[in-house]
Amino acid sequence: MAENAMHAGLSKNELARFAEDSFIVVDDLFTGDEVETLRQACSAPEDQQWVQSERLIHSLELTVRHQAFLQLARDPRIVSRLISLIGPDIQLQHSKLAAQPVQREKGGFRWHQDFAYFPHTNTDLVAVMVMLDDATEDNGCMHMMRGSHKLGLLDHISENGLFSGGCTQTEIWEDHSDRVAPVKPKAGGISIHHCLALHSSGPNPSGAPRRGIVFQYRADDAFQLADGVWKDTGIMICGQRRERVRCDAGVLRLPKSRRYPEHPFGHAWHQEGDFATEVNRRNGLQWIKEEGS
Repeated sequence: MAENAMHAGLSKNELARFAEDSFIVVDDLFTGDEVETLRQACSAPEDQQWVQSERLIHSLELTVRHQAFLQLARDPRIVSRLISLIGPDIQLQHSKLAAQPVQREKGGFRWHQDFAYFPHTNTDLVAVMVMLDDATEDNGCMHMMRGSHKLGLLDHISENGLFSGGCTQTEIWEDHSDRVAPVKPKAGGISIHHCLALHSSGPNPSGAPRRGIVFQYRADDAFQLADGVWKDTGIMICGQRRERVRCDAGVLRLPKSRRYPEHPFGHAWHQEGDFATEVNRRNGLQWIKEEGS
């Protein structure tokens, strides 16, 4: 791929597909050597749980543990495409390794929308998955429901009133299975999906790993309303911190969870994790102080 194409924003065709389907795939962004470097960076014990696990592992706060992941989060091959979708001022909401267990009939993840986990004042949030292995239907690739981002926030609340972790409106994907599509980037490629895209993944009985590095990005003016912040939440990826909040019209039901016994809707008010504060300060980004303070 030519250098200018690698660092270009999304084409009109890609933007149209994203607007219609809620996701796109871009292959051949990273070389084999770059992918191998990232695989080696994932060798920490906490990132190897998937080897013996019977469920999908989400190993969070990757950018804190290795400089390679922080550099990847800011890579212009990714960021130039994000700007096309959510504007020039972009923060990291979280980072994680998503790894499917090997040779298991269990695993996978139920149908859900990312936004339900960490609602914000607007929906300019997108997830990017950088594949370390080819994603196939045999190894539990993601499946997306085309156009599901147009449905708004679906119900993820269980009968006891707590957040269930999955969409409880089963008829959405059962009645419209013809709109479900596998998402299959190759190693070194990426997928990008909207925060309201309804998606899931199946088990991985292939005998080979299926690993992807996931970055959730948000527009700088998207203010988090619930859930917690991670150590790298709020790292400025590009642009400026405007200290403005943009609100979409509507009513949201917040995810009430037992994870936060003192604060049932989380502790997202500060909007920035400890590592993000350190990184932002190193880059000269600090909250604006009032005169005389």
